[in-house]
Amino acid sequence: MTAADAGVLRLVGEHNGRLQRTDLAGRVSLGNVKGRDARRAERKRGLTAGSSSRWAGAMTRTSEDQYQLSLRCLHDERAHLRRAIRVIEQRLAAPAGGRSGRVRGYSDQNERFQKQRRLRALRLRLARTEKRIEQGRPGIVVGGRRLLKARHSLEQAGLTEAQWRQRWEAARLFLTADGESGAPFGNYTITVSPDDGSVTLVLPGPLRYLANAPRGRYRLACTVAFHHRREEWLDRVTVHQAVRYDITLDPVRDRWYLDASWSTDTTPLPSPQGLKDTGARLLGVDLNADHLAAVVLDPHGNPTGQPLTVPLELTGTSATRDGRLRQAITQLTTFARERGCAGIVIENLGFDDARATGRETLGRGKRGKTFRRTVAGIPTARLRERLRGMAHHAGLVVVAVDPAYTSRWGTRHWRTPLQQQSPTTVVTRHHGAAVAIGRRGLGHRIRRRPGVTAHHQRMAGRRATGQTVPGPGPHGTTSPPRTTGTPHQGDKTRPRRREPLVPPRPRRPSARPPDHNTDPDCDNPANTGQHR
Repeated sequence: MTAADAGVLRLVGEHNGRLQRTDLAGRVSLGNVKGRDARRAERKRGLTAGSSSRWAGAMTRTSEDQYQLSLRCLHDERAHLRRAIRVIEQRLAAPAGGRSGRVRGYSDQNERFQKQRRLRALRLRLARTEKRIEQGRPGIVVGGRRLLKARHSLEQAGLTEAQWRQRWEAARLFLTADGESGAPFGNYTITVSPDDGSVTLVLPGPLRYLANAPRGRYRLACTVAFHHRREEWLDRVTVHQAVRYDITLDPVRDRWYLDASWSTDTTPLPSPQGLKDTGARLLGVDLNADHLAAVVLDPHGNPTGQPLTVPLELTGTSATRDGRLRQAITQLTTFARERGCAGIVIENLGFDDARATGRETLGRGKRGKTFRRTVAGIPTARLRERLRGMAHHAGLVVVAVDPAYTSRWGTRHWRTPLQQQSPTTVVTRHHGAAVAIGRRGLGHRIRRRPGVTAHHQRMAGRRATGQTVPGPGPHGTTSPPRTTGTPHQGDKTRPRRREPLVPPRPRRPSARPPDHNTDPDCDNPANTGQHR
């Protein structure tokens, strides 16, 4: 990009940024009102005089989105503070060094006094938060609160005043244009030609003297090209469907970026029973602090193939962590498509309570702090959001299940069968948890049904545990489940007793008392079988 183009983009971004911040301040002053009372049309007419109608529409929409997001953050902070206050109050009600029922008090009077001080500080923060929610005026910093606070500690941030000023001004530029169906190539304000990649944008009213194209537009000397999902972008712009464009500046690299985004059509998602009826496979995934454990399951809930372990290193900056998370999700979606899976099953995890009350419930000292940091670093919400979008574009569905007892029961019932099925792969308890998660997504029980013995590798037919129900036998009874290789009752080779198609033989008189505990499949609750 030439210096002249960069200068024009800076002027347009700074001009639109001032207008958008003015509109955001006006929206916050209105408080938490309904959509009609937000006076968006009136605010848009006031902004149109200084820019254009389409720029003004993007500004009012952005202001409303920022306001609603900040209001939701206030409600989350209030819930966070209430949980922390409740736990501290419960522990303060117990004597120091003792217990009050199941609640353990603090170790000594010194720790108890420090917790009392922390309780007063939390109550003060809660009062301020509730006042902001009642007034409907959240605190919003255009450009980022973290960057704003770094101005007071430039040495710790490793920045000079000039470097901080460049980042601050770049973060407050506004170059966002919402798409419009029917407009040329899906966007009239910022237009990207699919033929030669040329970019033109509408200049605001006060900057029309910079136009170098008809109708008050400016054409950049450079061209752009999309590599990721280019075919989808071409499908939309060639039929003039709405595409949103965002132009951003990276002051560290001194580069300008153009991002394109659009909304996809909503499709009805299948239910777990619908997935089960279609006979499709699912990929069960267990999320951990440093890796993802995945296992493919057939429609009957049986694990198939080799388990998969995807490393997950979430260190560095937020952009680096997000990139590594996307890379791990890409490996999951690729693995699922190669194995013929129709969807991915994950746990509906949330560590909000742990993050709010971790100081009181997740240990003390250096060891407890390390554990709390590990729990806080698990990207549960970010994984769900990223996986949902990336799986949709890969043609996969995402099923979220209850995480209760998946690790415990998966280790108990599925770790050993998985290791026997994959002797060359190191199977951990997390792979067993992945099987439990996948079975729960298919609507099956996690626990293996007792009485189903191991099958022979060549002669026996596979049968899923907990899926089939044996038919009724004579006299209204039910025969125990059988597969090829199930030992016959007794110590002789003869037809099985009480089989539906075999009439019962007459009993011979014998002086020996009958043995009612001769069937190991029926009466031994410990015989859970081994299923590969």
